[in-house]
Amino acid sequence: MEKQKTVKNTSQYSGISLHSGARTKVRLQPAPCHTGIVFRRIDLPGGPEVRALASRVIDVRRGTTIADGAAVVFTVEHIMSALHAYGIDNAIVEMDGMEPPIADGSALSFVEMIEEAGVVEQEAEAKIFAPDRPFFVDGGATKVVILPGDKLEIACTTSFAGCPFDPQFYQTEITQEIYRREICGARTFVQYSDLQMLLSMGLCKGGSLDAAAIIHDGAIICRDSLRYGNEVVRHKILDMVGDLYLCGCRVKGTVIAIKPGHPRNVELAGQLEQAIAGAKQQQECAK
Repeated sequence: MEKQKTVKNTSQYSGISLHSGARTKVRLQPAPCHTGIVFRRIDLPGGPEVRALASRVIDVRRGTTIADGAAVVFTVEHIMSALHAYGIDNAIVEMDGMEPPIADGSALSFVEMIEEAGVVEQEAEAKIFAPDRPFFVDGGATKVVILPGDKLEIACTTSFAGCPFDPQFYQTEITQEIYRREICGARTFVQYSDLQMLLSMGLCKGGSLDAAAIIHDGAIICRDSLRYGNEVVRHKILDMVGDLYLCGCRVKGTVIAIKPGHPRNVELAGQLEQAIAGAKQQQECAK
């Protein structure tokens, strides 16, 4: 029986946010059993909170945004990805702004926060959702399915015009060790042709080659060399690990994804969240 986990101590990180361009600080704190992952906006009166759930998602444009009243938090996927991969069931994520720092565009800084804080087991049994049937999302060019399985595995294919290595495919089990070595360092990316549109939408104000790679005319432009030959598809897996965690608990199963993105990832997480709620209701009725 797996136990719930939280962080042992508090850790923090500050930096520039990708879309708002503001300097923000994020602080990771321990939380009691059954808390889940909760984001707290300490820059707002009363410190309003929002729980990280698919049912709280209000926007999926170039990131996953959650909200509950005044508590609005942009681009939660990288933090959620690191927490999911490290099996953190309960944590308070305090922020003094609306968006966490983008850091280098990967989840590495958030992994390092977890490692600095340490991980501790709690008394309660961990809530893990392992589907007993397929769940499927069809978004036309994007298709995502999760099948029954006793561990979290993801097989993903991406395709982007102008990418020098295209299409890209990667398949991996998601464990803490594999995630740390093979996934968490994969950086976010953008197609050069999309930059003007994103800027006109008021996004990417904090973007730079320090925080993202740009796909343009058969090349990938970034500050340093690529960390992986197929870094694009690995980052898509990183995002998926985070978005799936919005179902409200750790996930086990085999995920097959074709050209995934936040809209379909969150849609799938929403199906899982509803299935979890339905199973809980059935259990309560059976008592």
